[in-house]
Amino acid sequence: MTDAELAPDSAVAVAESNIRPHRTLWLLAAAHAVNHAQAALLPLVYIAVIPEFGISVAAIAFLTAIGNLAAGLFQLTYAGLTRLFSRRTILTVGGVVFGGGMAAQGLAGNFLGFSLANVVSRVGGSPQHPVGNALLSEQFPEHRRGFAISMHIAGGNVGTVLVPLLGAWAIATFGWRWAVVAFGLPAIVIALLLLAIVRESGADRSAARAYGTLRSAVGAVMHTRDLLLIFLSGAAAGGGRGLGVLNAFVPLYLTFVIGLDVTTVALMYTVFLAGSVPGPVVAGWLSDRLGRKRVFHAGNVGAASALVVFVLAGANVPILWLAVLLLGTFSFVASPQQQAMLSDLAPAHLRDAAFSVYFTIAFGIGSLWVAVYGGLIGALGNAAGLPLAFAVMAASYLVASLIVVPIREQRRPAATVAARS
Repeated sequence: MTDAELAPDSAVAVAESNIRPHRTLWLLAAAHAVNHAQAALLPLVYIAVIPEFGISVAAIAFLTAIGNLAAGLFQLTYAGLTRLFSRRTILTVGGVVFGGGMAAQGLAGNFLGFSLANVVSRVGGSPQHPVGNALLSEQFPEHRRGFAISMHIAGGNVGTVLVPLLGAWAIATFGWRWAVVAFGLPAIVIALLLLAIVRESGADRSAARAYGTLRSAVGAVMHTRDLLLIFLSGAAAGGGRGLGVLNAFVPLYLTFVIGLDVTTVALMYTVFLAGSVPGPVVAGWLSDRLGRKRVFHAGNVGAASALVVFVLAGANVPILWLAVLLLGTFSFVASPQQQAMLSDLAPAHLRDAAFSVYFTIAFGIGSLWVAVYGGLIGALGNAAGLPLAFAVMAASYLVASLIVVPIREQRRPAATVAARS
């Protein structure tokens, strides 16, 4: 049976089901904004939690690693769950658990309780990337997927931009416990709105069932060379991902190594995260015209260079500001393009399996990088361990680019793409 027979035409499925792809995109972006807002708030919460619970920076690194690993490994289940339930149902349940777990951190009486709620929340947020991107890939044609996936990620990053100053104010004014409650509740509201408003055709689910068993689908994914290269590249890039890895260490480094005051750290953190909105949008637009790989490589080289400047700047505040600006510009570019490459390479009947495996590896196994950083910081101390961790992150960007070099992508002439857009 051919791919054409297995995968119904996306445009036909959308028309028959009265689906509105852009409505789906904006609601997913809103859910993603809440997801990222919480991820961006946590590093500021950690600064407050460390002295209250009497823990170390290394303990926070290990908690981040455990949360990333749990959320990442759980993403593998969506290859099977999407065959049984609609994607919007999975996203809704995940959003409720995510918001509830975030708010529950405010009730913790010790670091163990805080950690358990933290990990539960991370698992609840796990459908956002694999299930959300697969839904967008079903509803948007190939020549618009770079834009759609980038907008999904950039829309989510709007939440990160609003957090540093607002989050720092909320923590200073109401305390970190009420701050996590305030940031947890909107996730539940957005999740319920998504269930009520988003529609989907189920075309991919039908194609996946027609293809065969879940085991055969995962087997096909794992035996496709280009998909394997994307998976390996994702695992490497996980060593320096902008959100979930790099963003957790930037404010800790500026606070506990450079010794900057809380206000300056919050301002720098805001500038760093501000790049997460325009960067992916511009990169997605370019990748639909120039090709995913070119933009992917440019983002990785730029992010690695920015990290080198960041570490070499030391306590030179003007150079630190430049480095933070460069980090914000480049460190959020590569990940959405890697996901867009995956979307282009995976046929409809393998799409959910491919995204599930990718995010399990990239965010799950790749999160073991954070445990390595925790070990480095614990063994060498903050002053030596954090700069070394940044050096490893820079190397991970370059390795991620090298891995995808053998992949050949089909690029349409820019004029043709522009006309179809």
